[in-house]
Amino acid sequence: MKNNFIHDNFLLENKYAIELYHNYASKMPIIDYHCHLSPEDIANDRIFNNISEVWIHGDHYKWRAMRTLGINEIYITGESTDDEKFKQWAKTVPYTMRNPLYHWTHLELKRYFGIDDLLNEKNADAIYEKTSNILNTQAYSCQNLLTKMNVEVVCTTEDPIDSLEHHQRLENGNFKTKMSTSFRPDKAILIENSDYNDYINKLEEVSAVTINSYDDLCTSLKKRIQYFDENGCKLSDHGLSQIYFENFTEYEVKSIFKKKREFQNITENEALKFQSAILQFLAETYHEFGWVQQFHLGALRNNNSRMLQELGPDTGWDSIGDYSQAESLSKFLNALDSKDKLTKTILYNLNPADNEVLATMIGNFNDGRIKGKVQFGSGWWFLDQKDGIIKQLNALSNMGLISTFIGLLTDSRSFLSYPRHEYFRRVLCNLFGREIKKGELPNDMEWIGKIVSDISYNNAKEYFNF
Repeated sequence: MKNNFIHDNFLLENKYAIELYHNYASKMPIIDYHCHLSPEDIANDRIFNNISEVWIHGDHYKWRAMRTLGINEIYITGESTDDEKFKQWAKTVPYTMRNPLYHWTHLELKRYFGIDDLLNEKNADAIYEKTSNILNTQAYSCQNLLTKMNVEVVCTTEDPIDSLEHHQRLENGNFKTKMSTSFRPDKAILIENSDYNDYINKLEEVSAVTINSYDDLCTSLKKRIQYFDENGCKLSDHGLSQIYFENFTEYEVKSIFKKKREFQNITENEALKFQSAILQFLAETYHEFGWVQQFHLGALRNNNSRMLQELGPDTGWDSIGDYSQAESLSKFLNALDSKDKLTKTILYNLNPADNEVLATMIGNFNDGRIKGKVQFGSGWWFLDQKDGIIKQLNALSNMGLISTFIGLLTDSRSFLSYPRHEYFRRVLCNLFGREIKKGELPNDMEWIGKIVSDISYNNAKEYFNF
């Protein structure tokens, strides 16, 4: 069956939306300032053997849908063959209508492979063979997949203990897309984790700093920040349930860390004090280096303990949390701002109930010195679909200035995910187009087109200054 809905004007409801998208948004390069692509695959310019390798392996969006349909785990993360996994995904796709996976699946088939068929169980074999034959060529290597989508910058996510060897190797090559990284030190913050001391031992080794005290920890982390900075890093990233803020004394924090290193139990309040201290130290250090800090807030992770034990983290057992965000976030940002050590900051929200909370919070700390210094980041994870995108854009428009917004990031592990930027831009243009048609915005296509171009690319280009 032919895919008659992925056409030139897909998601564009009127002539204004069509003009905005085709004349101002569609040709803009992509700055993907946060993702989870493999830098090793990019540096090695990996060629995939089949579409399952690039499309299904590691994609917990698809895994959750397949499990919901009743597909056995052997065809998801188990030992079945790649063609068997693909067949089960193809069987699932027709049932994903109204889930963003349905749009993304057919956008990706269209943009990368020129396939107009609606994927289903009947045509699975033919599409698997066609796409796999195309992928298994140099023209569809990892680097060329990024080039095809006009990706100007891709920013992966690495732990402080990472060597950055793949970034270093690529920096000396001929690949036109810039690959940078973001510094994600969550494992050094989450002192309550059972494997915390094991992690600190690894950090000790790579930083060449013996970590016996809290001061040693700060010295080690700052050395790693400097190392990342020397290798072109300009961003940090944190995936936290909420911002930590609890009053603490220097003596308390040093004592808490000492207890942990001596394998003594620490209380919940002690953990909160420590996390508050180390997070403020890191944020002040990011300011010193002129970095952008990112906070992805609100995920309730690893809900299914049985499946966590069987498959490990990041396998599709996470959901939206309902944490209290406003007060601690305000205190954290204010503590930094009061010292004039608040760097550029992006706040991502996973609970749509908190959209207006974050949209108003950013206005408290945009002090007129940098355009859009504190950003309400794009809808992410469960909210990077059409409804979530619109709600985030509306909250930002109502409470702040959408014209300073830095746009979408993929937050993806898949090299076929870049049509999500097209998806976002179409939704954005249609939102403006609707309001032009209703007379809620003027028919000034040149000015509104500029705003669309800025959100799609220009604002991020200026903000990150890669």
